[in-house]
Formats: sequence, structure tokens, C-alpha cells
Amino acid sequence: MRAGLAILLLAAAAGCSKGPPPPKAVETDIPEGLRSVSPVRPVDAGEGTPLKDRVATIGVLNKRNNLSREFQMKPGEAQRWGEVIVRLASCERTAPWEFPKQTGAFAQVFVRGAGDNDGWNKVFSGWLFKESPSLNVVEHPIYDVWVKDCKMSFAGDKPKPEASSTSTPKASGSAEAPAPAASPSNST
Repeated sequence: MRAGLAILLLAAAAGCSKGPPPPKAVETDIPEGLRSVSPVRPVDAGEGTPLKDRVATIGVLNKRNNLSREFQMKPGEAQRWGEVIVRLASCERTAPWEFPKQTGAFAQVFVRGAGDNDGWNKVFSGWLFKESPSLNVVEHPIYDVWVKDCKMSFAGDKPKPEASSTSTPKASGSAEAPAPAASPSNST
């Protein structure tokens, strides 16, 4: 009786391990209505400054001589400084009512090769973010490139107050420091 029970249990266990066969893949076609759909084009929602009117401030550092330069650029423009060219494709910032605040620019960086006949090499193409500079980094041994600002506005933005020419007391009661006088130019 025990031998019969053991055989019955072994048969039941063997039957559990097989299970149903795996389902077979069924080949399907793309529906007719989706085959010839044209690509989706971006729609200007009317929010913010049009792309052509935005101005990005891009910083460039030459790590060999510790010189830096700022470029004021509109999308589509490129500027050269020595052996580096920065091309701006777009710049964005979050709307005043969105969080977290982000300022970014899509840029391409080209550096001339070391040899006389070497052309321009693209060393970076992507988004750079002011608040998160380590998120996407221009990895080059000589040049460092980063976004400093993207000037654009949104509907409902409050205009920034203009700086007045007089010193006005601050909330703490101290007056602002006067602007430094221009230094005379040296002529020889």
C-alpha cells in the first residue's frame, strides 16, 4: 500500500512539472490606418518667447590658460573662440509656476584637431543644465562649456524692476554700494 501511494505521488509530481506548452507568437501587421500617418510635428502652444527670440548665455573655459569667455547666442547661431566652436540649437527654462526650476540649452561643441590638417571634431552634442551641471558634461581635456542663462518670458511673468540710479535703503537699513568708477585708459 505504501509502495502504491509512493508511485501515485511520484506520478502526480511528474505531472505538475510539465504544465501547458508556452504560447506561440502570432505575427501581426501594422493596422492600415497607422501605416501612412505623417510624423507628429511640434505645436507652438503660445507659451513663452518664440524659440528664435530666446537668448542663451554660454560659458566657455580654456583649462590650459584659465581664460574664460561668455557667448550670448540665439538658437541656430554658432560662435568661435580660438580652437572651439559652440553651436546653440535651443534653450529653455521652466515656467514660473513649474518646479523644480531648470535652465537648459541644447548645444554642440566642436574642437579643432591637434594636427594642421585635422578638421573640426564634434566633442559634445546634448542638453546642458545650469542647476545640474553634472547631469550632462562636456568631457574635453582643454575646454569646459556650461549654460549660464536662457532669457525668455512666459505669459503672466512679472516684469523685472529696472535698477534705479539712486541708492535706496534695503530692508536691513543699509544702502547699496555705489557703482565703481570707470578706470581711465592707459595711453603710451
